Amino acid sequence: MADTIVIRDAWTIDGAPQSLRIEDGMIVAARADIEPAGRTIDAGGRVIHPGLADHHIHLFAAAARLRSVDLSGCLSASDIRSRLGSAPPGPIRAIGYDERCAGLPDRQALDRWVGDRPLRIQDRTGALWLLNSAAVGTLGAGPFPGGVEIASDGTPTGRIRREDRWLRERLGGSAPDLAPLSRALAEWGLTEVTDAGPHNGPDEAALLESAIQRGELLQDLILMGDETLPESRLYRRGPLKLHYDEATLPDPAAVARRVRAARAAGRGVAAHCVTISELLLYLAALDEAGGVVRGDRIEHGGMIPQSLLPDIAQAGLTVVSNPGFVRTRGDRYRATIAVDDQPDLYRLASLERCSIPLLAGSDAPYGFPDPWLAIRAAVDRRTDEGAVLGPGEALSPTAALDLYRSGRTLVPGSPANLVLLEADWAIAAGSPVTLTMIGGRVIFQR
Repeated sequence: MADTIVIRDAWTIDGAPQSLRIEDGMIVAARADIEPAGRTIDAGGRVIHPGLADHHIHLFAAAARLRSVDLSGCLSASDIRSRLGSAPPGPIRAIGYDERCAGLPDRQALDRWVGDRPLRIQDRTGALWLLNSAAVGTLGAGPFPGGVEIASDGTPTGRIRREDRWLRERLGGSAPDLAPLSRALAEWGLTEVTDAGPHNGPDEAALLESAIQRGELLQDLILMGDETLPESRLYRRGPLKLHYDEATLPDPAAVARRVRAARAAGRGVAAHCVTISELLLYLAALDEAGGVVRGDRIEHGGMIPQSLLPDIAQAGLTVVSNPGFVRTRGDRYRATIAVDDQPDLYRLASLERCSIPLLAGSDAPYGFPDPWLAIRAAVDRRTDEGAVLGPGEALSPTAALDLYRSGRTLVPGSPANLVLLEADWAIAAGSPVTLTMIGGRVIFQR
């Protein structure tokens, strides 16, 4: 006999009564009223909605953050030493360092913070690692890749930029357990995640497949990566990820070659575009490669000038924004970015008005993975300190929630990936999620 669940007395987000009958993880009936059967869940007038999706996250890094010392908000060396001093015994992994505190210290400077055990600190952007002498000593002998800064005496300074894969290989150790992160995501109503790692290939795919098989990762997975990323029945292969920094932009022709390779493999492309220069490079490379295809994405869209909106709309590109950064980084933006440029930051409403497809992700661990924080920021555009950044980019609550749409629908024949939300979800101070279901299985309920 089929495993049957009936959800009754719910409402759609549009205010229509809705009940569902679910059998073996699939929705088989959806209408205003369905008779109780099997396990019946009384929604009590709550809103029933497809499960949410984080369209840009870094799973293993986000899981590692849970066991790291968070230096966010530390603006003095004494604050940092105090927080690092609370770390448990053993090597220290810290994240969220703000260079406004003490610049970009080398290993000798870090030794004055922690000198008796290995210390590695990731800066707030995620691009740079800072290692003390004990941590540098664990790297072994050279040769070192280009991202490892070398002092005049031929030894590493402790500053390592964009060499995460090499650093993991040198330091060794097992991948972090995804289960605590996945459970937290479930509590926020997330039923699908897209891992946006640019270097995801066979090794990373195998680790994620193992996590799925062990039941550590509950959410459906879309996996971006490089040209070596294989297909799998356990995840959906996403776009080829293009990642470059403004300081070292490649030749557009080289990026165009990668775009053409993605086309040959039947894949779209998604490019890291935080700055205007990175965005312009991407648009030039797409033109050289023959134009945009369905599924091509602009990741972040940190700075998008008004003048480029018609070009992006005409091309058919999707923008995957990070509205949570308005809340968590907005005060820094207000202090460091020219007032005339601030309207270009993490646009939302202007993209919507131009009919540019728009999604959102957390960019965790570089952003906070709670989608409700980001949804509220998309609605009120308020920073941590309460300032309003780009008020003209604010969305309605329903439009902000739609940034996290998963592509699933609550119609017969669809997997039962859904959430129940409190009726006042649009004004709730915290998470309004009361139930999360994936494939007909309740993975969170309160």
